[in-house]
Amino acid sequence: MVLYEWQKHSLRSVAMRDMGKKIYIPHRKERTTVKINNLLIKHYLKNVMFINGTAYAGKSTMAKMLADKYGLIHCGENYDCIPTEILTPDKYPNLYYTFNVKDWQEFINRTPEVYAKWISGNTQELIEFEITYLISVSKTQKVIVDTNLPIDVLREIADYNQVAVMLSPPSMSIEHFFDRDDKNFFKEKIMESENPEKTMANFLNCMARINSKEIYDEFAESGFFTIVRNDTANDTKAEVIEILAKHFGLIN
Repeated sequence: MVLYEWQKHSLRSVAMRDMGKKIYIPHRKERTTVKINNLLIKHYLKNVMFINGTAYAGKSTMAKMLADKYGLIHCGENYDCIPTEILTPDKYPNLYYTFNVKDWQEFINRTPEVYAKWISGNTQELIEFEITYLISVSKTQKVIVDTNLPIDVLREIADYNQVAVMLSPPSMSIEHFFDRDDKNFFKEKIMESENPEKTMANFLNCMARINSKEIYDEFAESGFFTIVRNDTANDTKAEVIEILAKHFGLIN
């Protein structure tokens, strides 16, 4: 007769007698951790095209235009891939920050060091959410995503022709940050601060920190297909979308 007792996710031998011999089942001291091979993730992401890079390089614009022109599922900048009921401050402190922040003045007045650390933390915490979401939506249709996935992760889960890096010089990223309508909200909050000039200078320093030459060089030296935006005077969208469509294999 064999008796088993479950205790805190582990199997413990209670007693076991078979033909006069006592046999013991080893006690499992560690819980099983789910690990998924990157090659398996890569297989299930074969319908996904990724655009990453620096600010003001045209990533969001190109992702939207490619989706519209070629009938792709569009996952734009900061798209919603997080089931909020899963978020907890202990496991996802950076993603949870916006639920705990006192107000927008606290948000925009963080130091560049704190802001950069928060952005980096968000990027890491988002990885599992973004990958699982993209697997779920790309089963039967191609997807274009303005992604937050780091370059080292993309190397493991995507082929060369699935990834495009879009860059703008670090100075351009800062100088033109407020040119986009979706960034005006931050400008409004800065103007509402007690010292708008000081707050603006601090906020731009935050942007400079997360758009530094070091980060630019990491993208530029990634080995992925790269487009650099140097021209802000002329409209190059038609040219760039064709280049990207060829790279992604959407056209010959």
